[in-house]
Amino acid sequence: MKKDPLYKSFGYAFQGIFNTIRTERNIKIHCVAAILVTIFGIWLQISKTEWMICFILFGLILALELVNTAVEATVDLFTEERKPLAKKAKDAAAGAVLVAAIFAAVIGILIFIPKLLEVAGL
Repeated sequence: MKKDPLYKSFGYAFQGIFNTIRTERNIKIHCVAAILVTIFGIWLQISKTEWMICFILFGLILALELVNTAVEATVDLFTEERKPLAKKAKDAAAGAVLVAAIFAAVIGILIFIPKLLEVAGL
């Protein structure tokens, strides 16, 4: 079986990203958070290293949301019944996103709070 050309593979990947953003609430929340962090980063003039950390975290969380959506869709494809293993797979994928988001929030606090305190003159 012949594989699709590389440009088509990229097209499918972008379809997956945009479809997930269009249909999944949580990835929309993460996209808004990334936009807000970007606005605050510009305003507070965070360092190049801090930008790199923020972009790594944006990529990690958005990628995990995409994987979480794929896991949920795959599980739903195989069963509509409530099964313990289906729940375990879905909960673990959602948990991975939550862990990354919590650590990203902590890192965001470590980056932004000192800068906000500096702006406030404290």
